[in-house]
Amino acid sequence: MFTKDYLLPTLSLFGAMVLWASSFIAMKIAVTGFSPIAVVFGRMLIASLLFLTLWKNFRGLKIRREDWKQLIFMALCEPCLYFVFEAYALKYTSATQAGMIVATLPVFVAIAAFFILKEKLALRVWIGFFLAAGGVVLLSWGATATENAPDPLLGNTLETLAMVSATGYMITAKSLSNRYSPLFITALQAWVGAIFFLPLIAFTPGAIPTEFPYEASIAVVYLASVVTMVAYGLYNYGLSKVPAGQASGFTNLIPVFTMLMGFLFLGDRLSTMQFIASGLVLGGVILTQITPSKKKVVATA
Repeated sequence: MFTKDYLLPTLSLFGAMVLWASSFIAMKIAVTGFSPIAVVFGRMLIASLLFLTLWKNFRGLKIRREDWKQLIFMALCEPCLYFVFEAYALKYTSATQAGMIVATLPVFVAIAAFFILKEKLALRVWIGFFLAAGGVVLLSWGATATENAPDPLLGNTLETLAMVSATGYMITAKSLSNRYSPLFITALQAWVGAIFFLPLIAFTPGAIPTEFPYEASIAVVYLASVVTMVAYGLYNYGLSKVPAGQASGFTNLIPVFTMLMGFLFLGDRLSTMQFIASGLVLGGVILTQITPSKKKVVATA
């Protein structure tokens, strides 16, 4: 049974997963009208301006000198590198396939914890990792080009690289969440992202839009306001209250929501081979999340 203190972080993480799943649909719509770089820059710029209206919440905030490297590294991982990889990924693969690859994030976090934090991993985690990795490979190789996924192999590879970037963000954000509020961490991501993508859009040929299609424009505004501000705010709050590995486990919900939304709004379909591959991905991820110990998991404050 959830305690009162644990219920709100759980609902926050659940809400973030629903909104993140919807971001794949919105991003897919956005890149039909704008270049990937224009989409992510517009998203970061609008979010940055919205966060400026909350500037009074950051008055008096003191940032430790030794934290600057971690803060910048976190923001470079996500949104900067993450959005570059994901925006281009959704230009070449379907929202459903991209959402399925997101399910591997907890596996990447576990592997990173093994190498960086020297945490021991059970044999089942390694088996789960290779099952999930094999599922991603099969998902990509078993895919055929469609209108929604013109080059799924390239798109799924880029989405996998996005997961590597997200791993760096999650591990770093967890350590910073003990000293900085979720609102500040989310705002910093938007501000650094806007600065990072400004020269990219300026020097990328054809990146600056000359027309603003209605649906694509609405999608960018949705990504900036609802996904960037609300979803990341909810996630960063939840991450500040529960262990990083436990929070990353919620990303298992993203492919389920994305598959449903992709079917309803984009007409995405998976072949029999891709369903099998998706099963391998989810099975591998679930295997890494199983906790054989009966010890009670205590959320960190």
